[in-house]
Amino acid sequence: MGKKLYVGNLPFDTTEEQLRASFQACGTVDSVRIITDKMTGRSKGFGFVEMADDAAAQQAIQKLNKSRMGEREIVVNEARPMENRGGGGGRGDWSGGRGGQGRGGRY
Repeated sequence: MGKKLYVGNLPFDTTEEQLRASFQACGTVDSVRIITDKMTGRSKGFGFVEMADDAAAQQAIQKLNKSRMGEREIVVNEARPMENRGGGGGRGDWSGGRGGQGRGGRY
């Protein structure tokens, strides 16, 4: 299994093909994914590149971190495992909001 890298501060018009081409200079690229907004389909300005091995990943970090892509200085580092944010759930306490305490008039 390869080494996954986080790539941040990408220009919003960067394509996965462009990102792949930049990283291929450092070694074999297994996968590329630019994260997009679910509603608009626009890039969120970051993504992930999976390199074939640790050596290629380290070379990519050294060569491409703080390099320029378009008008931006990109950030490249090892991707951290996604934290469990909990999600879902909701209120679950059956309380219906503020209740009927009245409007509380003026002084």
